[in-house]
Order: sequence, then C-alpha cells, then structure tokens
Amino acid sequence: MATIEECRTALEKLSDNMQGAEGDVRAAAALDRSVSCLITDLDVTFVGRLTGGRIEVSDTLEGPPREKAEIRLTMTGEDLVALVDGGLNFAKAWGTGRVKLEASLLDLFRLRKLL
Repeated sequence: MATIEECRTALEKLSDNMQGAEGDVRAAAALDRSVSCLITDLDVTFVGRLTGGRIEVSDTLEGPPREKAEIRLTMTGEDLVALVDGGLNFAKAWGTGRVKLEASLLDLFRLRKLL
C-alpha cells in the first residue's frame, strides 16, 4: 500500500509531467479547474486546482472530499503511483473501474488528450 507521502509525490510528478508537455497535451492541461483525488485505501483526499498546466495541491483531508470539485479522481494509492510511473495504463484502469474520473462532458473531451 502506498503512503500519503508517496501519493503526494506521485501527484507532484504528474504535475511536472503535465507542465512539461507540448502540443495538444499542453493545451488540455491548461484548464483552470478545481480538482480532488480520493485515495480509497488511505481514506484521504487531495484537493487543489489544475491551473497553469499544473496540479496545485492545497490540502489533504481525511475521508471523501467535502465539496464537489470540477474534476474528480478516485483510486487506490498504489494505482496512483503506478499510473504516474507508467506501470498502469489509464484507459484500461478507467475502463475496468480501478480508476474513476468524473468531470463535465466538455472537460472529459479536453482531458482525453492527457490520457
């Protein structure tokens, strides 16, 4: 099981990867939206904002998110680390329900370029 620190590090690495992207991926990451990432096995939620091509985590909360973010992710800590390290394919994980991504239809179309 991944720790809270490993999950935070994975989110920072994802953020760095997004900021360094080019073309369509960079455009997709340029959204300005609230974000939450519920780590189910740790029962913690990272909340923050996708802005300037980065995910800025502003807080770590116990339990599920208290407010509904515009982009919501749900997964285990191990899956988050594996996704960021390249050991888990997002499309497969999403298709099998290991990872949940909730957002508006328009945002999902934009975010698909990141996947």
